[in-house]
Amino acid sequence: MTLTVLNPATEEPIAELEQAGAEEADAAVARAKAAFPAWRAVAPGDRARLLRRLATLVEEHGEELAQIESRNVGKPISGARGEVGMVAQVFHFYAGAVDKHHGETIPVAGGVAATFREPLGVVGLIVPWNFPLNISSWKLGPALACGNTVVLKPAELTPLSAIRLSELCLEAGIPEGVVNVLAGKGSVVGQRLIEHPDVAKIGFTGSTEVGRLVMQGAAGTIKRVTLELGGKSANVIFEDADLEQAAASAPYAVFDNAGQDCCARSRILVHRSVYNRFLDLLVEATRGVKVGDPGDEFTEMGPLISAAHRETVASFLDDSVQVAFRGDAPGGPGYWFPCTLVEAANEDRIAREEVFGPVAAVIPFEDEADAIRIANDTPYGLSGSIWTRDGARALRVVRAVEAGVLSVNANTSVRVQTPFGGFKQSGFGRELGMHGLDGYSEVKSVFISTEG
Repeated sequence: MTLTVLNPATEEPIAELEQAGAEEADAAVARAKAAFPAWRAVAPGDRARLLRRLATLVEEHGEELAQIESRNVGKPISGARGEVGMVAQVFHFYAGAVDKHHGETIPVAGGVAATFREPLGVVGLIVPWNFPLNISSWKLGPALACGNTVVLKPAELTPLSAIRLSELCLEAGIPEGVVNVLAGKGSVVGQRLIEHPDVAKIGFTGSTEVGRLVMQGAAGTIKRVTLELGGKSANVIFEDADLEQAAASAPYAVFDNAGQDCCARSRILVHRSVYNRFLDLLVEATRGVKVGDPGDEFTEMGPLISAAHRETVASFLDDSVQVAFRGDAPGGPGYWFPCTLVEAANEDRIAREEVFGPVAAVIPFEDEADAIRIANDTPYGLSGSIWTRDGARALRVVRAVEAGVLSVNANTSVRVQTPFGGFKQSGFGRELGMHGLDGYSEVKSVFISTEG
């Protein structure tokens, strides 16, 4: 069977690929298993050199990779270039981390105990369609640095950049069989990797609903799992905040990547005393978001990923929703959807479920305790922001909010050097930073007797 890959901005095919199935998954796992002993034996300095070479190749092919990502995902080209830059940073970081993720020596009675960080073996990496190249690197970097071999399954809709990245791995000198990429259905290829007895761990990024299935499938072999799942993050605006700065920043915290971002701060909580003023500022800032051709250097938001996903996003905007602003979107081909702001209560469906599109719910709160209550009144706990000039309040609130990645007076969630991951139904385990290595290694404890 073949897999047709579309450009969501034009609805036109851009590639035809052979679609992998269960047999191809088994063959890829076998290749990775065969390559594992030699790869784990590569000296740390040599493994670091190969990862640095991969990072350099990503930089050298940066424009090519950005164009692939822009066309396949519908990302604005400026954003795609920034993401490719981060991919190179990730591989540079983990090249430097190879020989810094180590064990300990522990004095004990009768001898010395030592711990070693051992690779897991073959790991299965399942990557979503919204940031396919970026999230591939988040998982590949630490997995390879620790000495694991990999079978990577990109999303069926967006496989092209991961395939090209695998070619660059070979060009960098990473041996054949160490990195294997399969384009196929999650229900077939992904499920086979989850259940395969020779796969030691699954690193999954995707929806909370599918994350539950990953956990269930991994239980049969007690497989290690890292899950980065959905979110419904709060952007909390206190009355003493710099309202102009917060309002100017807020649209890009929701509408970046057309809202198809698990970190999207799609619940904007505003103190009631400044609610009307902030909403006016937010509408004006949202009005300025440029939606259109992803190939245009000035475009800030492109289309949604598919017609089916556009229908899902639209289903949240029924007659019961109070729309405060609805922007413009191109006509003609493409899965376009306008930037939309709604006024809501936290009990409303649109404020509780992950829309995964360019829709933000603006919600009033009464005081600090009420803001914390609303921010935590969700099954998710991935990201969020706190806007206030009061440093003590900022510390109180960030400690009280149940989320894994928080910013104060900023709306960014991701840095190569810092851990990324969620609380509650947003998943468990951490990616990026030195913490990202922990999920791709096991701790081995060894006792050495010194008694004669």
